[in-house]
Amino acid sequence: MFPLIAENLMVEFQGKHILGPINLQIDKGDIAVILGPNGSGKTSLLKALHGILKLKLGTVRWSCLETESIGKQMFVFQTPIMLRRSVFENLTYPLLLRKISKEQANHQAAQWLDRIDLRASMQVPATRLSGGEKQKLALARALITEPEMLFLDEPCASLDGKTTYEIESLLQSCVANGTTIMMSTHDIGQAKRLAKNVYFLNKGILEDIQPAKTFFIKPLSQNASKFIAGDIVE
Repeated sequence: MFPLIAENLMVEFQGKHILGPINLQIDKGDIAVILGPNGSGKTSLLKALHGILKLKLGTVRWSCLETESIGKQMFVFQTPIMLRRSVFENLTYPLLLRKISKEQANHQAAQWLDRIDLRASMQVPATRLSGGEKQKLALARALITEPEMLFLDEPCASLDGKTTYEIESLLQSCVANGTTIMMSTHDIGQAKRLAKNVYFLNKGILEDIQPAKTFFIKPLSQNASKFIAGDIVE
């Protein structure tokens, strides 16, 4: 069963066509990676699928979420948004909103602090963390709610190798536990490591959709071939 299906999706911004028409289906348990040059519309596509951007035309259907879709899908932005609270309170907050007991919320938050190696900073204001620490915390704050679908916009942009490895390991773990991921990245190496399926986007159009193992060997789009080779895509 596909948790997400988009049909004839089109988006305009300030009267300018920026996306579509796009048709896609995301496999349950997938790490679907959107690749494409800068300005191709990767972030806009993620936001349109999540519901942040209003559609000009088309539909996005959730096969199993229906009216409960808000709370079952989460979005982590490239620049993490931190609550003006401690690291620990950033993790307990989404659980308390869902009426989980304070005791249970504290227990789950403590477990996640260990997973992201931030227990020593649990009482530090989250806004004081480094960029990599903020990204790990934002990801943990999304995953602590056990979402069925997770959208990630360039989750490892500008991060060092160690933090990138930690985040990739966390993503693989959450997929193994049933979360479906759709993410954008500019990092071809990361796409090769993580992606089950690749969606190549250029100028707002999906030019290629293939399993990662075939996409990187025989892309269907000439622009995708250029992108993989490191050439400029016009």
